[in-house]
Amino acid sequence: MFLFAEGGGHHTPLIVEFVNHHLGEPLYKFQLAYTYPAWQWVFNKLGVETTPESVFGVYSPETAIPWYTVMFFIACLLTIVVIWIFKGKLSQDDPTPGQLTLEAGFLAIKDMVAGVVGEHGFKYLPVIATFAVLILISNLMGLFPLFMSPTAHVSVTFALGIASFIYYNYVGIRENGIVAHLGHLTGPRLPLLLMILITPLIFLIELFSNMIRPMTLGIRLFANMFADEQIALIISGLFPPFTQFLVPVILLPLALFVALVQTLVFTLLSTIYISEVSHAPHDHAHDEAHPHGDHGEKPQVEYA
Repeated sequence: MFLFAEGGGHHTPLIVEFVNHHLGEPLYKFQLAYTYPAWQWVFNKLGVETTPESVFGVYSPETAIPWYTVMFFIACLLTIVVIWIFKGKLSQDDPTPGQLTLEAGFLAIKDMVAGVVGEHGFKYLPVIATFAVLILISNLMGLFPLFMSPTAHVSVTFALGIASFIYYNYVGIRENGIVAHLGHLTGPRLPLLLMILITPLIFLIELFSNMIRPMTLGIRLFANMFADEQIALIISGLFPPFTQFLVPVILLPLALFVALVQTLVFTLLSTIYISEVSHAPHDHAHDEAHPHGDHGEKPQVEYA
């Protein structure tokens, strides 16, 4: 947002120019030698009349490493640094403000996981919390000079959506096996005739719905973060130079709210997807079904 106040629009941050100045030339030569011909081969095989430049932009040493790649790498480093700073020296008797803040965030995510997945979902808490902190920091980076929000580019948000998609499918396959994991896409059990007629249709609809989840996750996060920046850009350019300095400050609460809400939405949806494929062991139901059986036997998990 402050980048708009200074320059009136997108420009390359200094740190991106610095990185490309030192690393752009060798990576540019690698791209021309390997990735450029590879994409040409893919487009020719697909019968698409286009070039890598029209899809990915101009190939040059100055743009060899895109700004969103550099910013997302910085966001990953900041995630580690911020957690380390907030954690400080852990103490039960005299916790620091940073520790209290970190504990409040941890408890909020823990309560969300318990409410959506159940207490057995605490084993997924590290991954869900990592999504939350990384996306929050990525969203907030655009509020500071010399930085831009990597989540304002669709490549980053699609990568996050694909990561969430892969993880919850991995959880489902690991817990239930691939057959049962795919079986939960068939919907409820129906009489034989209805099963023959309706179950294949339900399966195709659910399969399509699951396959587009990375796209919907990515587009939702990207669209909101990009729109937030564009609104700040348009409003700050109405009556320069006054709006270029006053508007960004006034819009800071709104930008902070959008960053928090989009972090919550992405994290909550990822948690919901995990809850669909992960279920607590039905010990009580198993004991009732087999009152004289072996209680040490692991109960079978079924999809609802």
